[in-house]
Amino acid sequence: MAADYLISSLQPLDLDGPAPYTMERFLEMCRDQLGPDPFKAHAAAWADLDAQLRNAIAAERARAHGLDPAKWRHPVKGCSLYWANRVATAFQEKDPAVRDRLLDQVYWDAAGTLVPPASPLSAAAALAYAIRLEIVIRRRDLSTEAGNAVFDRLTAASRIDP
Repeated sequence: MAADYLISSLQPLDLDGPAPYTMERFLEMCRDQLGPDPFKAHAAAWADLDAQLRNAIAAERARAHGLDPAKWRHPVKGCSLYWANRVATAFQEKDPAVRDRLLDQVYWDAAGTLVPPASPLSAAAALAYAIRLEIVIRRRDLSTEAGNAVFDRLTAASRIDP
């Protein structure tokens, strides 16, 4: 019942929208309602799906450089051509920013598969929300201003003052 309350009270997430919570705040809410290790029962499913996605990304990057992707593959239990095809489609995009957004959408959609249709207000939904919140936070931190600040910091040491 605590998961029902938690999930139904969460603010909606949008891939390109603001993060309604910090990750720390969200995890605190989960621990309050679901216990000290709220995602334990569902973490293995996500770890396997995440590894499948990472393997697909590694394969596409290796292919682009004429390398064998076997060196970067991690063992997985599942095998979904659907996700591999979604990743391959994202890598057909030439614009790195668009490709990154497409890959974030793949992860977003993959997180949604953790939630059983018969239990949309379960602890699995909290894990899916956590994954999606992490994506939103990461995307929020990717901005022209943030990129310029990193560039300025990295190149500051090489500047020659007149």
